[in-house]
Amino acid sequence: MIFRETKLAGVYVIEVEPIRDERGFFGRAFCAQEFAAHGLKGDFVQCNISYNHKSGTLRGMHYQLAPHAESKLIRCTAGAVYDVLIDVRPASPTHAMWIATELTAQNRRMLFVPEGVAHGFQTLADESELFYQMSAYHHPESARGVRWDDPAFRIEWPSAQRLISARDQAWPDYQR
Repeated sequence: MIFRETKLAGVYVIEVEPIRDERGFFGRAFCAQEFAAHGLKGDFVQCNISYNHKSGTLRGMHYQLAPHAESKLIRCTAGAVYDVLIDVRPASPTHAMWIATELTAQNRRMLFVPEGVAHGFQTLADESELFYQMSAYHHPESARGVRWDDPAFRIEWPSAQRLISARDQAWPDYQR
């Protein structure tokens, strides 16, 4: 596995390091020892799937508050997404900064999202699917979000075509 640090504290893009032969390849998508060596929380308790019919679907930006804060390992298993993370940890040196990366079924990249970082994405292809490994169980009372178009972040989304839930459109402006 190849761990690439991003400009957000504690956020990594993780790539499968394939061992190839005439049959195809073999590679690890998770290793507790390698996660621990990078100081990453890899004790996952729940796995989720987000399936999206249409290109342009926008979901996010979501996170959970303590004591139910969660880290996530996210991978695109079908199609392609423009994946966005916002650091909403007040004490973080990268507070209020965001990054984006393209996750596709073909590039097999994964994102490690630490606790306190909001996550969202816009699909780049019809029938896109994400697979999430979560370090905490979902607790609706701890669920929070920031709006996809919040002026505090000025996220540059790839497409003006957007299918967004009423809930994701209604998050209040972010208060620093």
